[in-house]
Parts: sequence; structure tokens; C-alpha cells
Amino acid sequence: MSTSTPRTSAQNAAQELIARSNRLGADPKNTNYAGGNTSAKGTETDPVTGEPVELVWVKGSGGDLGTLTESGLAVLRLDRMRALVDVYPGVEREDEMVAAFDYCLHGKGGAAPSIDTAMHGLVDAAHVDHLHPDSGIAIATAADGEALTKQIFGDQVVWVPWRRPGFQLGLDIAEIKRQNPQAVGCILGGHGITAWGETSEEAEKSSLWIIDTAAAYIAEHSKAEPFGPALEGYAALPDAERRAKAAALAPTIRGIASADRPMVGHFTDSDAVLDFLASAEHPRLAELGTSCPDHFLRTKVKPLVLDLPAGASVEDSIARLKELAVTYREDYQAYYDRHATPESPAIRGKDPLIVLVPGVGMFSFGKDKQTARVAGEFYVNAINVMRGAEGLSTYAPIDESEKFRIEYWALEEAKLQRMPKPKPLATRVALVTGAASGIGKATAQKLAAEGACVVIADLSLEKAIEAAAELGSTDVAVGVQVDVSNADAVQAAVDAAVLAFGGVDLIVNNAGLSLSRSLLETTEKDWDLQHDVMAKGSFLVSKATAKVMIEQELGGDIVYISSKNSIFAGPNNVAYGAAKADQAHQVRLLAAELGEHGIKVNGVNPDGVVQGSGIFASGWGANRAAVYGVEEKDLGKFYAQRTILKREVLPENIANAVFVLCTSDLSHTTGLHIPVDAGVAAAFLR
Repeated sequence: MSTSTPRTSAQNAAQELIARSNRLGADPKNTNYAGGNTSAKGTETDPVTGEPVELVWVKGSGGDLGTLTESGLAVLRLDRMRALVDVYPGVEREDEMVAAFDYCLHGKGGAAPSIDTAMHGLVDAAHVDHLHPDSGIAIATAADGEALTKQIFGDQVVWVPWRRPGFQLGLDIAEIKRQNPQAVGCILGGHGITAWGETSEEAEKSSLWIIDTAAAYIAEHSKAEPFGPALEGYAALPDAERRAKAAALAPTIRGIASADRPMVGHFTDSDAVLDFLASAEHPRLAELGTSCPDHFLRTKVKPLVLDLPAGASVEDSIARLKELAVTYREDYQAYYDRHATPESPAIRGKDPLIVLVPGVGMFSFGKDKQTARVAGEFYVNAINVMRGAEGLSTYAPIDESEKFRIEYWALEEAKLQRMPKPKPLATRVALVTGAASGIGKATAQKLAAEGACVVIADLSLEKAIEAAAELGSTDVAVGVQVDVSNADAVQAAVDAAVLAFGGVDLIVNNAGLSLSRSLLETTEKDWDLQHDVMAKGSFLVSKATAKVMIEQELGGDIVYISSKNSIFAGPNNVAYGAAKADQAHQVRLLAAELGEHGIKVNGVNPDGVVQGSGIFASGWGANRAAVYGVEEKDLGKFYAQRTILKREVLPENIANAVFVLCTSDLSHTTGLHIPVDAGVAAAFLR
């Protein structure tokens, strides 16, 4: 291989590469999330010999260009990497070369080298970009993509027929560059683009020129209706009707996508999706599946498409979706059986990751919210690709057998096996009421820390959003407003949860308030308020969420934050204690009723949780302090001293109890109340 490529210093090469990568990755028109890779070559002094050594920095496996940092780069010695050409055993054994990259690493090597490392090391250019832009893949998947490449770019971009990513593709592109010194890049059939330059600026300019030139050509020359004419009855429903139908269908669809293993969902009703589903050619194109490896590894080879018009009833849609799910699983099994060999990894699951509903939108699924959201983004990329290819020619993705080779690649399997073990509550969607403060907030924090997606439901929308933001992005938590005493408000909150994460399966009835008054001082209004929020509110939340869990067929947990006062009879507490007793018996009643659906119902009985409590801060603390003859600031210490353990109960203690109830360790426990009161003998359960 030639070594004539100019080199820059190590520090400059890495810095320029990261800056270029971040710029390219920040714009979705250039590449999809975690898709593509970039590289730079430079020199550094070898600390062993003291001599200059040529290195290549390349984005490591699994990284994202838009957020790439130096820790995400793999660093390899060029001399050793180029020497691999002499021991390359041929395309039938090219997978072995990935392990050989480890012997080319410089120093600690940085991130794990990706399958595309050969492309970057072997191409004789100081800077190389490999990207997955929609416009470039549209040309790459057009039936006459080679002719279009020549027509659009002349001799500055060279067509490369489909070849699976790997060492041989790196050799092919290196040879293409050698034979075409005037070229600035190439279109990789069925896949994406690669561009290069002798400076970082030149490589970036070449990449953007290919992307923008392809997009401009498609815009100018595309037929008016790439997806065919409008399909009668399949137009998008009005906004409110569309979202309502999406929420009604979501639990069933999540159950379909989770038959083999639980999944988190994401809903998209973008114009790109709705327009695609409203057009006559969408069934044919959806059946052809995606083409770019990054796309179908996230979306599976094809989606499940509901074949009913937008106006179909929810009941008819659910019935048909269940029928289609059976067919989809049979088809996927047949796909696996057609191509699997004795060496192939075991089938990973037959459920769809993309479900398309005309007039409504797209449901996408993954092991967590981010994965589900990105899967949906990738299918939108695929729609854009299909539009471009159909507008100029005919969409012609790579062959099904090639898709299987990549989906069940030993290297892909090894990558999956390296993934960290999921947290205990991974894939669980939790809805916690009264979660903007106190016990609710601590519980939401605990559930999120253990892997759950969390919906913070609170009477104050502003506080709910603030509490959710403290947990992370909307891939982790969202805030919704709810008055639990209002059935319509509860249903709206549950619908929001379902549209945010695909469904719900862990409910914490925590919303509450308290008025410390004697029997004679308690008004009818006081009584109704206490019972509306806690007794009625818990009932409404449990009813609305149980319906979702039953439709999902994934089981679930409902946890009531009741109270020591549901058992203990104390002074000036008639309305609060009676409401808490109501909640406590709801636990037993619902445990008996919902068990056949795999839904566990349990309770936690706290006492004396002063710290961070909205109830205590709103007057209850002052009243209880007066009842017991202590200063309000000393109430927590007072409660601690009257317990057996002499410990103050904190919100985190209740959160820990909720967590334990919802783990597999207590998978056979329902109808239980756990006291978290540091030991109050009068409240012992009998």
C-alpha cells in the first residue's frame, strides 16, 4: 500500500477529527444516530522507540458522530494495519480480520475498532468519512443506481456494488481511489457513501457535496408522487382523533412487540410517516424492507403494517393487528429458516420492531426508550430513502439473504453479547402519582435509577416537568399533570404515558393530602376531599392503568402508598385514616381480582415521613406537632423516638420498599402491605 498520504500531528489530527465528526453528526441529513464513521491519519512519537509512527484515529464501534469525544476513538498503527493485507485469508474468512485489528492498536488503543476500520486505514487519504445520508442511500438503493451515480456526479464519485462491510470492502475502496485519482468519494450500493480528502476540511467538503448534490438532483428530477397516488380512506386522521386512537391501540401493539421479550415503545406521527401510509405504494415498499445495515439492524427487515383504512374502529384494528402479529411471526421464522446455517446464532425474537398504522402513525420498539426512539428515526430515514429512490427509479434494497448475513452476523452477535447486563427494572414503564415531591419524587428517582422509564404525574405540571428533568432526558422521564380525583384527567395522564413509552406496567398510587382535625372539626368537605384524592383517586388510577396492563398481557405491578394510619387509630385523624384504610383494602381486593392477569398489587405503610413531604409542609406537620406537643422542626425526631428502631423514616426508605416489591425477588408476592415505619407495634399487621 502507498504511504504517500500527508500526515498531521497526533493532537491536531484527533482534534480535527472530533470537530468534523460532531459537525457532520449534528445534522440528520448527513447520517443517522450512531451511524457511519470518520477517521484521520497523523504521526506521533512512539514512546518505545522515540521514532515517529503513523497512526489512524477512527470512530470506534457503537459510537455516535454527533457526540463523539476522544475516548470514542480507536487508535491503530498504520504500518501494522496495512501489513494485514499480506495475511488476509480472503473474503470467506474476512471476519477474522476484526480480531486482528487488536494487534494493530497503539498504546491502550482507545475504543473497540469497528467493522469499517479497514476502509479508513487502507484508503490512501489523510481523512475519510463514511456516512448514511438519506439522499446518498436513495441513489445507492435505486435499481439503476450505478447509472444515476455517473449521471449525477460524473467521474468525481464512483459506484461500488453492494458488498458487506468488512476488510474486502476496504480493499475495494482503496483500489477505487487508486484507479480514480480525480474522485472525491463513492456511492456504496445499498448502503451509503464514503468520501475523503487530504485535509479534514477537504473531506468534510467532499462529504457534504455528495450529500447535497444527491438531494438537489432528487428534488429537481423526482416524479410528483414517488409513493403513488393517495389511497382512499388512508389519509391522516385529525390531530386529536389520531392521538386518541394511537393511545387506544398502543397497549395491544406493545404486547405484540413484546411477545418474546418486553419492549419499550415510541410513537411517531410525523408528516413523513403519515404521508407514506396515505399513499398507494406503501404496502409494496414496506414489504421490501429497509436496505442500509444500520437501518434494518434497528428496525428488523420489514415492519408490520395494519392493512385497514384510517377510519377503522379501534376494536377492528386490534383484532386485525393480532391476526397480523401471528402472520408476522410465522414469516420471520420462515426468513430465519431460509437462511440460517448450523453456525448461525439462535433466532433473537420474531416480533416486529416497527408497527405502522394508516392515519395514525408509527410505533417503534427497543430495549429502552432511546433504542425505541432511534428505531423510529431510522424507519423515517428508510421512508426518505424509498421516496428518493422511487422518485428517480425503483427502490431496490439489498437481497434478503444479505440482510440475514448481517442481522445474524457472528460479529453482530458478539457485539450484542458485550452489552452490559440490564438493570432490574429495564423495559418497565412506571407511573407515579404525586411524584413532584416527597415520597413520590424519591420513588420516581429510585425506579429510574434501577432502569425504569418514569412518568411523573402531579397536580402541578410545572413541578412535574421539573422533577422529570432532574432524572434525565425524555428518554428517561416525562412530567404530566393530573388531578387524580378526576376520571378524565386520569385517563389523559395514562394516555400521555402510553404515547410516551408505549404502555405502563408499574403504578405507584402515592398522591395524597391530609387534614389533621378531630371528628367534630372535620367537615363534609374535608371528608370528601380526603377520600376523593386518596380512595377515589387510587381507584381511578388503578382502573385506568389496569386496563392498559391487561391489554398488554405483560403482567405488572400496582403499589399503594398507604399509611401506618390505615391500621393504627390515632387522634384527630378520622378522614385521613379512613381514606388510608380504604386504600389498604383496595390492595387486597385488586390483588384477588387482577392476579389472573399476572398483575401484582401490594402496599407500603409508611409513618412519620417528614423530610421533603408536601403533606407535612402544607400544614399537616404543624397540626401533628401541636397534637403531640412538640416543635414542628422536631417532629421527625419525635416520630423516630416513638419507634422500636428509634430511626427517622425518610422518603428513600419507602422508595426502596416499592422497588423491592416490583423486582423478580418478590415475583410471587401479592396482597402484601410492608410497614416502613421504623417499628410501630400498634400498627403491626395481624
